[in-house]
Amino acid sequence: NPQIGTKMEEVKREGVDLMIAIDLSNSMLAEDIKPNRLEKAKLAISRLIDKLEGDRIGLIVFAGEAYVQLPITTDYSAAKLFLSTVNANIVPTQGTEIAKAIDLSVQSFDMENTQNKAIIIITDGENHDEKAIESAQKAQELGVFVHTLGMGLSKGGPIPIYNQYGNQTGYRKNGEGNTVVSKLNERLLQEIATAGAGVYVRANNSKAGLSTLFAEINKMEKKEI
Repeated sequence: NPQIGTKMEEVKREGVDLMIAIDLSNSMLAEDIKPNRLEKAKLAISRLIDKLEGDRIGLIVFAGEAYVQLPITTDYSAAKLFLSTVNANIVPTQGTEIAKAIDLSVQSFDMENTQNKAIIIITDGENHDEKAIESAQKAQELGVFVHTLGMGLSKGGPIPIYNQYGNQTGYRKNGEGNTVVSKLNERLLQEIATAGAGVYVRANNSKAGLSTLFAEINKMEKKEI
């Protein structure tokens, strides 16, 4: 008695729309936060995805340019799959263009719906990206909150170099031959969060701080769709 067919069913869902932008510049490989800044961030995002219920999530990766890694979705298993493929080699241009990440996040939202919207920027803020403060203000004018998560300790750490086999061959050096120490630029990240009416949290080795930000986001009114 095989049967086939489709039917429409209306379901109600409550939640917020969340875009997470992950910095993939080389400085995110620094190991002041274990195992390194990027891996700690990915682990925190994975744990956050496990907590989501009804919220939509999207992923953006950025360094010198920003790219949509995962369009906004409620498919959490897809989100985990796309997250697992994130590494520092998938962005061709180096840099830390936080402004581009914020702008692309805003473009990725469906501004027609009434969902509350938030962006979380995960970065060490290594570059002085003054445009980012402007972008955060523009996002907030559109009703989007911009939060920042600082990956890195204030004392910083050197940036490892790996060969094609994944073995570490040394640390990045500057023109004078001195080892480069990548430090967290907290002031910039605080200013971006202030401009975006969001919250700044700094990660450390005991916790990444993403759950603190999500608790903040959860205070936002969840709209029914």
